[in-house]
Amino acid sequence: MTNNKIILKEQDIAKNFLNINYYLKEKLGKMPEPPLHPATNQPLDPKDLEPLFAKQLIEQELSLEEKIEIPEEIRKMYAMYRPTPLVRALRLEKALETPAKIYFKNEGATLSGSHKVNTAIAQAYYNKSEGVQGLTTETGAGQWGSALSMACNFFGLDCLVYMVRISFKQKPYRKTIMKVFGADILASPSETTKAGKKFLEQDPDTNGSLGMAISEAIEIAASKEKIKYSLGSVLNHVLLHQTVIGEEAKKQLQVAGDYPDKVIGCCGGGSNFAGIAFSFLADKLKGEKSEIEFIGVEPENCPTMCDGEYKYDFGDTARQTPLLKMETLGSDFVPPADHAGGLRYHGIAPILAFLHQNQLIQARKYKQTDVFEAALTFAKTEGIIVAPESSHAVKAAIDEAIKCRENNEAKVILFNLSGHGLLDLRGYEDYLAGKLDNN
Repeated sequence: MTNNKIILKEQDIAKNFLNINYYLKEKLGKMPEPPLHPATNQPLDPKDLEPLFAKQLIEQELSLEEKIEIPEEIRKMYAMYRPTPLVRALRLEKALETPAKIYFKNEGATLSGSHKVNTAIAQAYYNKSEGVQGLTTETGAGQWGSALSMACNFFGLDCLVYMVRISFKQKPYRKTIMKVFGADILASPSETTKAGKKFLEQDPDTNGSLGMAISEAIEIAASKEKIKYSLGSVLNHVLLHQTVIGEEAKKQLQVAGDYPDKVIGCCGGGSNFAGIAFSFLADKLKGEKSEIEFIGVEPENCPTMCDGEYKYDFGDTARQTPLLKMETLGSDFVPPADHAGGLRYHGIAPILAFLHQNQLIQARKYKQTDVFEAALTFAKTEGIIVAPESSHAVKAAIDEAIKCRENNEAKVILFNLSGHGLLDLRGYEDYLAGKLDNN
């Protein structure tokens, strides 16, 4: 431990992805319900996914193995930025006058500035190894589009990104990052797909949504040979790749002599929350750490776990995806123009919905102005301007630390700082100018 940072060595990078479905099956004795084919309402055949995904990713999607080995080429690329620091937020603790210990995993220290690059590299690798020539995808705030553009550049793949229209306007420099790495970026909905044209006919002034952008990316991938679709959250294989975060955090906390009482992450599709939480959730499912709590934090304007209905729903607005059992606000839901663009998805990962329904994780929602206030407190104490998405986790961590102060409890709080906010300053500017509201 150097001052308040815990730094691991490159040889400490995880050698395996951790599969939480193994623990659900073996320890809990039940699992999330399978995706269904929309035409038959029967469990999906893996072959049905082959037009969109690399076969190795489909295998990971359905795997019940405890650990899945990370190929050496992926680990070598991870070594460009991993392990990321675990930081003890000492100045924040002092400002809050709390007896709690607050740790955060700084995924803003990755190559792309967020956790998204962990799965982007893996997905690009598996697609390239199967002869794929290009990937299509959607992006909300642009963090995922930036990460996939970078990964496609590394592996010599073409990359086409449909960026939600309101974020296309709000976050122009994320487009610049994607262009630096050779990607093509279109505001969604666009005129380049049947789905996009339909959405624009229905509402020419729409802000767009992740559901719409997914529809467009899938349509292109399904219609072109050697082109596949890549998703930045929600599906099992994406959450699987992010477990490198929690595997590192567990080692780092061992160095500090601590173990978390509370694990916190923001939730859009759910990948960064899963990344920090699943390694510790496995301990709980094994019966080793029964008291640990997990808190997923959402924007009040798009509260899928807090207010959504647990049912089968489409993952996209044009209803081209398989049916997923998840907590959802409806595939046609178009959220307000919240600055936390990465959290504006109508559903949540089926695994997280299942965990929430079984009371293994908690859900919390916050107003946009409240999370920006928390982000300012964090910036003034810890010196890091976090992404609006990450500020939801910061807000929850602060609230938990205040509870510890009020109850005189020395809890250990761990949260995932899933990305920096240096390209999200429009939101900070609006908040400081009093222009930000919660509508």
